[in-house]
Amino acid sequence: MSEDFLTGPPPPAPLPEAEEISVRDLLDSYRRGDVDLVCVLGPTASGKTRYAVGLCREINALAGAPVAEIISADSRQVYKGMDIGTGKDLGEYGEIPYHLIDIVPAGSRYNIYEYQRDFEAAWGDIRSRGGVPVLCGGSGLYIEAATCGYMLPQIPPDPELRASLESEDIEELREKYAEIRPIPDPSVMASKRRLVRALEVAFYENEHPSPRRLDLPGKVFYIGTLVSREERVARIDRRLDERLSEGMVEEVKGLLDSGIDYKDLVYYGLEYKFVTQYVMGVLSYEQMRTLLANAIHQFAKRQMTWFRGMEKDGCTIHWVSV
Repeated sequence: MSEDFLTGPPPPAPLPEAEEISVRDLLDSYRRGDVDLVCVLGPTASGKTRYAVGLCREINALAGAPVAEIISADSRQVYKGMDIGTGKDLGEYGEIPYHLIDIVPAGSRYNIYEYQRDFEAAWGDIRSRGGVPVLCGGSGLYIEAATCGYMLPQIPPDPELRASLESEDIEELREKYAEIRPIPDPSVMASKRRLVRALEVAFYENEHPSPRRLDLPGKVFYIGTLVSREERVARIDRRLDERLSEGMVEEVKGLLDSGIDYKDLVYYGLEYKFVTQYVMGVLSYEQMRTLLANAIHQFAKRQMTWFRGMEKDGCTIHWVSV
């Protein structure tokens, strides 16, 4: 009998320590140029949108003008008509302007390259008007595309180059990068994974010159919304039942009736995958509810794992209780 069987699974990783954020100091840092983007991140049902909206209102009060605006980092809220299932909660924003929500039709397949391009435009627009951009979301890949400091062109995979780079130690990779590019954000230089990606992009760009470079933030202040596992589980279950009662099934039926293929809705995952399967008669209501709840719990766990991975890669996340 194995020792693992006797001891059981390891306990969950402890939560990060919560901090108190001084919004005045944060605004001063932004005005000095020490910060060029505020990023509020967290797993689903952690209260990040509400926190980001409240943060924007505090910034506006201190600035004496409506300067703070939110840029969404949600991979599904970009789609029009997918409201309940993605939890847009647009009424929560109130007077705070938001960007990158409802920008493409449902049924299309928006990708990470398009997001990086659209983020650059929104971020630059807000700053050009003297505003304070606040990125908010839980899609780790989108957050890194906006804040990692390197371009994501649609390049063909180069497994041989990647394998070669991954065989080198991080100091060799840093030296190699410094020879061909200006030193990027410190979090890139602290992470072997990011350095390999940055070098892959740099080598491709040297062989295929691009007429322009993306202008992305390099001084990001990350704020993470902290919630215990038990509370997160309870919130997810409660919110799922609320969304079902608010018409999530009817929303999916409406999308299907509009001509969107059921395979496209299943592609979006989570709510749209399982509710579509229920509408198509593949699952019973009880099966749909159970499978969907489990999938959302697993998704939230993966989100936290991604964010803790960002910390290991050199990002400082200031965790707050909400």
